[in-house]
Amino acid sequence: MEVLLYISALVAAIAFAVLVIFLVRTLKSANRTLDHVANTMAGLEKQINGITKETEELLHRTNRLADDIQEKSESLNTVFSSVKELGESVGQVNQSIRHVSNTVSTQVVKQSDQIAKAVQWGNVAIDLYGKFKQKKEQKETQGGEK
Repeated sequence: MEVLLYISALVAAIAFAVLVIFLVRTLKSANRTLDHVANTMAGLEKQINGITKETEELLHRTNRLADDIQEKSESLNTVFSSVKELGESVGQVNQSIRHVSNTVSTQVVKQSDQIAKAVQWGNVAIDLYGKFKQKKEQKETQGGEK
């Protein structure tokens, strides 16, 4: 019976040794896997740092671009305001010209009789001057012949 006890202790020791060998191999494999994961994480950290820096730079550029666009938009607003005022001024000038034109047309219609009379008197005056001049020339030619 004592032999059976030694044999079972030996079997238990061999089983424990086999268990320890497989446990050591598993731990070594796990250690290699963890080292690989650590290296991968370090690489990812470097890449994330680079991406973060580029993202911050892009964000700063975007903010500067937005500020520039805002300034230019405000400048365009003043230009559009000036163009609007210019349009209103041109409209007022057109309205004034239209008013003057209407006033002149109305006055011409109202005074057309007077204008016609003035033209007739002008024609009469020209005829009288012509006759006066003709008589004067006749007198001079008759006076020169005597």
